[in-house]
Amino acid sequence: MFLLVAASLIWSFSFGLIGNLLAGLPPAWLAAIRLAIAALLFLPFAARVSLRNGLALVAVGALQFGLMSLTYMASFRYLKSHEVALFTVMTPVYVAVTSDIVARRFCLTNLAAALLAVVGAGVILWRGVSSEAPLIGFLLVEASNLCFALGQIAYREVMARMPQPPPDHRVSFWLYLGGFAALAPFGLRDALTVAPVPTVSQAAVLLYLGVVVSGVSYLFWNRGARRVPGGVLAVMNNLKIPLGVAVSLCLFKESAGVPGLLAGSLLIAAALVTALRPRWAARRTRRDTPAPRD
Repeated sequence: MFLLVAASLIWSFSFGLIGNLLAGLPPAWLAAIRLAIAALLFLPFAARVSLRNGLALVAVGALQFGLMSLTYMASFRYLKSHEVALFTVMTPVYVAVTSDIVARRFCLTNLAAALLAVVGAGVILWRGVSSEAPLIGFLLVEASNLCFALGQIAYREVMARMPQPPPDHRVSFWLYLGGFAALAPFGLRDALTVAPVPTVSQAAVLLYLGVVVSGVSYLFWNRGARRVPGGVLAVMNNLKIPLGVAVSLCLFKESAGVPGLLAGSLLIAAALVTALRPRWAARRTRRDTPAPRD
């Protein structure tokens, strides 16, 4: 779970950087460049995998990173930024449901924890929704949430089905390659039509986003996703929201509702406790079970 917290912390700092320092650069081009940098970063560590596993990893990356970014960025054409942020809170529900479908079971605790995390994040981000907000904008954000949720679960399954899976950092190249391939046509369109020329400071921020935010944090996230139950993974998907608001409030001096931040954070903490209860109960049962006598 430490890796998921670390990734969430990294992402919480990136929101302010993107909003304050990269304004004016085309989003598809930005996303494509970030994933290209991340792919180059992990290219020296790339493991040789079978064609089947390689294609599966590329497909996961195209879904989790590429299509997720495309639909997320497209939603800004129809929604205000705070509406986009508000609609992203549904990701835990998709993770919980997908995890249960893959496991061929239904866990009410996981769903309850995910819904509690959604409510907590919604309390933090709520600023109202325009009655004129187009349905297509909402659907694009939900498509982005679903792509990221499915990608996390798909990655766990692909790695679990390998007889001897390589370390996570040795398959990351294939994931980022898939994400870049999905974004490349749109990034190229932006490059040809807008011809973006970042400043030196913007180039430095973009390099940081590619190496740390896209590269290292996505590695942390996927590695952590393989080590926690589905309910915990679902809740952790909304941890970046209170962290991001807190960073924006303290570091970038943006306005934020402190009471809502505190209340929402407590609800997300309660969701995490709810998701962890089955694991704690199982540990308690094993500890209290007497050892067999000879």
